[in-house]
Amino acid sequence: MEKFRRSLASTTAKFRLRLPTDFPYSAALVVPIEQHQAEIQRNLRRWQSKPLLREIYAGFYERIMTFIEPGLPGCVVEIGSGIGNLKGRLPKALTTDLFPNPWLDIVCDGYELPFQSQTLSHLVLFDVFHHLRAPNAFLREARRVLHPQGRLILFEPYVSACSYLAYRFFHHEPLGLGQPIETAEALPRPRDYYAAQGNATRLFFRLEYDAWPHGWTVLHREAFSCFSYLLSGGYSKPSLYPAACLGLLGRVDRLLSGLPRLFAGRCLVVLSPR
Repeated sequence: MEKFRRSLASTTAKFRLRLPTDFPYSAALVVPIEQHQAEIQRNLRRWQSKPLLREIYAGFYERIMTFIEPGLPGCVVEIGSGIGNLKGRLPKALTTDLFPNPWLDIVCDGYELPFQSQTLSHLVLFDVFHHLRAPNAFLREARRVLHPQGRLILFEPYVSACSYLAYRFFHHEPLGLGQPIETAEALPRPRDYYAAQGNATRLFFRLEYDAWPHGWTVLHREAFSCFSYLLSGGYSKPSLYPAACLGLLGRVDRLLSGLPRLFAGRCLVVLSPR
């Protein structure tokens, strides 16, 4: 633990972060820390024991790495890092989450980032955007900390005709398709748990809210088929196919990705402040 503290102190000094010394975990989010940690440990065990899952996610991270621009000044920060998988691809990235774990660099809230203005080159959110009750409030903070040419990279569920069935009936998080999306630019504490898997689909692809996102340029957006992921069972369920079939399903996914509204299950969105 002492080694971890020294490492964090060094990182903090290097990037001039404004780290709180007594981050109020319970005030930031009304979720029992025991519940959060139990889920993290469950995901970590499944990740370590399921090579198929690791191989699938390697492909996801490769998509993200395509949009990491090494020439941009500042550091790469992942928000809501969970078990910290991004470091396997990007060892110098700073990992963050609401609750502490040994593999995380910083404990912080995405609505109140402990970084000085315009000091980050990239913000990466992997399956985190749909947990933002007030996405505009987060985007306001993201704009503050990102370099003017910085990038915000979002990797999210995509709700198509086929993936709707998987996310609706086999995933514990709600889709939220019929619910209004909060547009406020501030979200006061305490902040309760929130999930709406359909938000990225609605905001970036169906364009349900006019002129959104305000003050951002969408550099890239794509939705693609991922039956290899959906049929793998993810972190919570057993796989419905043997690992030897991953290559075949990957080829099927590439073919079906040409019809995203019918077959897509994941999406990647890249934004830059303007």
